[in-house]
This record gives sequence, structure tokens and C-alpha cells, in this order.
Amino acid sequence: MSLAAHDRSLNVDSSVIRATPVGLVLFALAMGGFAIGTTEFAAMSLLPYFSAGLGIDEPTAGHVISIYALGVVVGAPLIAVLAARLPRRTLLIGLMGIFALGNGLSALAPSYHWMLAFRFLSGLPHGAYFGVAALVAASLSPPNRRAQSVARVMLGLTIATILGVPAASWMGQVLGWRSGFAIVAGLALLTVLLIALFAPRDRVRKGASPLRELGALKRRQVWLTLATGAIGFGGLFAVYTYLASTLMAVTGTAPATVPVVLAVFGLGLTFGTLFAGWAADRALVPATAGMLLWSAFWLAAYPFAAGNIWAMSLVVFMIGSGGGLGAMLQTRLMDVAEDAQTLAAALNHSAFNTANALGPWLGGMAIAAGYGWTSTGWVGTALALGGLAIWIVAVLDARR
Repeated sequence: MSLAAHDRSLNVDSSVIRATPVGLVLFALAMGGFAIGTTEFAAMSLLPYFSAGLGIDEPTAGHVISIYALGVVVGAPLIAVLAARLPRRTLLIGLMGIFALGNGLSALAPSYHWMLAFRFLSGLPHGAYFGVAALVAASLSPPNRRAQSVARVMLGLTIATILGVPAASWMGQVLGWRSGFAIVAGLALLTVLLIALFAPRDRVRKGASPLRELGALKRRQVWLTLATGAIGFGGLFAVYTYLASTLMAVTGTAPATVPVVLAVFGLGLTFGTLFAGWAADRALVPATAGMLLWSAFWLAAYPFAAGNIWAMSLVVFMIGSGGGLGAMLQTRLMDVAEDAQTLAAALNHSAFNTANALGPWLGGMAIAAGYGWTSTGWVGTALALGGLAIWIVAVLDARR
């Protein structure tokens, strides 16, 4: 299928893009997701190496991870508002250029404080990129395939957990931690090239302005959808953050087995994202509720499966599949944001990173209170059900 301006708000010059397959555009956008996913997760596995290289202890090095997430939360709404009058293709190229610069500088960081600054810079484009990429993907797809196109963009991030993260971690161990960030900078530059080659040339949308984008913040449905993700997604992160420790301390697996189970999680995440796109295109509201219930069930099964590696691997796969919620909520935001699409889409990733902070924090509190490593499953269940409760409120509110 070739590109067609299914969404006239994209203002695409069809004479320029008529012969370009949609698949190539989605591949270019997904490559950016692959680069972002690689640096976000690989930084955690490279932490022991760059902490030693920069002469700091590991708890202090953990601030490097946190500052990246802060950059995501700050950058997503800020860039979406300030760049309201830019064409989406131009904005995507600029965002990936900044991302490449931030990771390239991270590879050259001479000290801890410079590393903090460069990781914050790297995080700034993250949310805005995914938000704008999702809008472009949806705009170039028929209405009945919109969520599937968004899911295909998100696949870049999920595949990064299977391929990109292990590769960057291996490079960091063999060639030094700086190479792990350098390869991400290279992937970002490749994305810039692919978007420049394949993404449609669009014009600024009529009436686009920072004030119009800020209008998204006046809509209850936008806030309720964001809250569903910020709470409901937290359960997945509550378990994932402490998965390696649980595998070694409770399941009794060797350290060498841990990366295999983490890859199983990534496979589940990829499967769930593909399924979520298909389901959301058919019945978005019940599919989202079903995904949250699905997550709650498997998170509750986690403590019971922890004693056996095979049962644990199955449950971890199923928990990972619950990550398809992201594509569903991204699509929902397109429906409820009206004429403030960019800000609402970008804020989805601020909510995602809020969940990334909330889940591990609550899970860590349960472990510190003496409830054991597997208590993160119960924390996750509560968060998934909390997200479901907010979603129900959102659905009822929309029917008024």
C-alpha cells in the first residue's frame, strides 16, 4: 500500500509521496523507537561499567538513569507545545538529531556531572518523538488500521529489549561502556537519514499554535487516559525492575540465565504490542479494559510461579504482553485530544515514565518492609486494577 493522506490534518503533498510504501515510513519511525529503547534499557545494564569509569559508586550512578527519565517527563510537553508550528517531518528529524547529539556526548562524558547533563539532554526528545511518530503513522493509515500502525512504530522499542539492549550491553563489556552510548548515537543518525528519505513532506497544520496544544490540558478525558497509563503501567515496572534479583534469590537460577528470561519478557512485550494494535482497531474501549485485567491476572500469578523457572518464564512472557497497553492508550489520546494532538500524544510517554518511577518505588517499599521479592507481583496487581478503575471512570465520563 502506498501513502495516502487519510488524515488531511497532516497536509501531505501527495504528489511527492504517492510512490512511497507506508511500510518504509513505519520502518523509519520504528528505527527511532529502536534507538530510544536501546539506550533507555541498556543504560541500566551498563551502570556498573560507567560508574567505575567515572569514579562514582553505583547508587550515585543510578541518578544518571533517573535524570534521563526526568528529561523525558520535562521534554515531552515542552517540545510539543513550543514546536507546534513546525511540520511533523521536520520536527522528527530535529528530535532524532538532538537524541543523537545527547548520546554521542554521553559517550564522551569526562565526568559524572557532565554525564548527568548529557543524559538529561538525551531524554528530552524521547516522549515528543514517540508522540509525533504515532500521529504520523496514524495519519497515513486507513481508520481501521490506525492502532496497528501506531503499534508498528512502538515495535521498535519492544524489539530493542530483545536485540538492541543485549548488543549494546555486550559492546559495553567488550569495548567499554562508552561504545554502548556511541552505537545508540549511530542508530539515531540512521533514523534521521531514513526519515529524511521516506517520511512525507507535510505543511504546518492550519491554526497550529502553542495555545491550541495547551488546550489538551483542559480536557478531562486526556487526564483520565494519562492517569490510566501512569497507574496501570506501574505494575509491569514493579515486577520488571526486581526480576533479576527475584530469579536469583527465589527461583534459584544462575546469573547467566537472567538475560534469557529478560529476553522472554521482551518477546512478550513485542507480541502484546502487535495484538494490542489489532484489538484496538476493532474495539478500543473493551480491549483496553481487557488488557488491564489480563495484566492484573498474570501479575497475581507471579508470586506463585517464582519457584519454578519454566512457570516463571511463562508468567514473565504474559506480564510482558501487557505492555501492549501503550499502543491502546496512544490511540485513545488521538480520539480525545481533538485539535491538541501533539501535546496529548507526547504526554503519553510522560505518563509511561511516571509509571516507570511509581512501580519500582512501591515495589521497593514492599520488599524493604519484609514481604519478599515476590511481593512486587501483588503491588503490580494493585496498580493494574487501579488503572482499570480509572479507565472505567473515563469510559463512564465519556458517556455523559
